[in-house]
Parts: sequence; C-alpha cells; structure tokens
Amino acid sequence: MKRSAKIRLVAACLTVACLASSVVVLRQVDTVRSGATLDDFLYISSPKLVKRLSLGYEGLLADIYWTRAVQYYGGVHHAGGGSFKQLWPLLNITTQLDPHLIPAYEYGATFLTAKPPAGPGMPQQAIELMQYGIQKNPDDWHLYYNLGFIYYMDLKDYPKAAAVFQQGSDKPRAHPFLKVLAAQSAQRGGDAQTAGLLWETMYETTRDKYIRENAVWHLRALKVDQDVTRLEELVGVYRQKYGRLPTSLIEMVRAGLLPGVPLDPLGNPYKLGFEGKVLVIDPESLPFIEKGLPEGYSAVTVPRAPAEK
Repeated sequence: MKRSAKIRLVAACLTVACLASSVVVLRQVDTVRSGATLDDFLYISSPKLVKRLSLGYEGLLADIYWTRAVQYYGGVHHAGGGSFKQLWPLLNITTQLDPHLIPAYEYGATFLTAKPPAGPGMPQQAIELMQYGIQKNPDDWHLYYNLGFIYYMDLKDYPKAAAVFQQGSDKPRAHPFLKVLAAQSAQRGGDAQTAGLLWETMYETTRDKYIRENAVWHLRALKVDQDVTRLEELVGVYRQKYGRLPTSLIEMVRAGLLPGVPLDPLGNPYKLGFEGKVLVIDPESLPFIEKGLPEGYSAVTVPRAPAEK
C-alpha cells in the first residue's frame, strides 16, 4: 500500500473515531442528569468542561446548545411559563463555545428580558450576555443596539442607553438610526446639552431627509422645554416679589422680568395658563415636547406640519 493511501486511511479512521467520540459526548451530556424531565433540558453546567469534551467541535456543539436553548424557551413559554432556570446556563454555554454566534446574543437577550410568565425577567443577565458578545464582536453594531434597547426599555436607564447607542453608531456600517436613538435617550434622560449636541451633529452630518427632519423636531422640543423651564422660574420670581401670580406674560414684561413676550420655535408667543404654568399655543405642531402642554394633553410623537400664516 502506498504511503499516501495509508495516510488517507489513517485520517479516515481518525475522523470516524472523532465522530464516534462526539456521539458519546452528546450521550453523556444527555444522561448527566437522569432525573430531568422533557421540559428541563439537560446540560453540563461548566462551559470549560463542555469545551474539553467537544474534542474540537465547539461550533457544532454550540449550535446544538443554541437549538436546545430555543426549544427550552419555547417549551416553557408554550406551557404557560415557569422558572426558566435552565435558560441562562444554556445561553452561557452556547456563547462560550462559539463567541461569534450572533443570533444567540440577540435572541437570547430577548428571551432573558421577557417578563414573567412569558420569560424569566432577567435584564441583568441579558446585559451580561450582550457585553460578552460586544467584547468578542466589538464591530457588530447590532449588539450595541440590543444592549442599548435593554437599558432603555427594561431598566429605564436612559444615560446608559444613550452612551451605548452612541458607541454603536460609530461602528462600521452602523445604521444611522442609532444616532437618533442616542440623542433621543439623552433627551429622555434629562441631558439636554448632550441631546442638543447629538441632534445638531446629526442634522449637519446626514443627508437623509427624514433623519434631518427628526433632528429639527427634537431640537425644537429641547428649545421649548428649556424656555418653559426658564419662564416658570421667572413666574416664581414675580410671585415672590408681588405676592401673587401674574395674569399674563405681558405683566412680566412690564415688571422688567422679560424684554418682551417670548416666542416658541415656530414663532408663536407662549401664554400663561392656570397656576402660573407656561403653555405653547399649538402643541400639535411641536412633537416630542414634554413641557408647555395643556392639562391632560398627551405629547404628540407624530409631527404635523404647522399651519400656514
């Protein structure tokens, strides 16, 4: 027998042996906890041990564990909810075996953050999962989007959400909308200065018509919120000085507290409402504002073009 043929024969035997070993490993994985039920998927709890037992087939085993994680979540969810206690270990092992399996981060975080009974309600574990994903895949902007979304929607931590969205927006081929999310999160978190800077930068650097319009609406909203805050502080000054609330902004002008009746970004004068509240005249043309709204009025988030004058 030629040497090359012997080498091929040995290689084939080794391949068969590795595949047989993999089958044995998987059988061990499935029998390590013999008392488990169908709804309690079996796993070896140590990612390092699983990696050693994989015999170099980490990618294959990661796919199997990811499939199990999906089936496990779907099974518990379909059964009406439960503890989901195996979900985090399954996801942790999956991503340790294959740190570049992006769907395991994206969908895994969604599974973890789902509130009971639809999920375990574990946003901190979801954050840990996404941070590990970013560490191993630092240029994938989708992971920053998902992490920022957890901070924004689940934890209401708007400053952190803004920081993560902004980091993601700087990654290669990142969707421009991440800059919108970064600015909106900063604005929601009360950081008007950062939000204004982000909206202005976005307006100046993008050619997208709708993103530019969105930036303009948010800049107007920031201006209104700042104006209303300042004017209501001056109303307080008037009250301290005269022992009563002013009946109009014109009274404040006559008292020397204002150089003239201030105008909103659309050129309409602000007005003084009940109990010294400063209001805008046309809130429907000023979407995203949080201040200056009439009592019981919900903020408009779908812009309407201002009426012709």
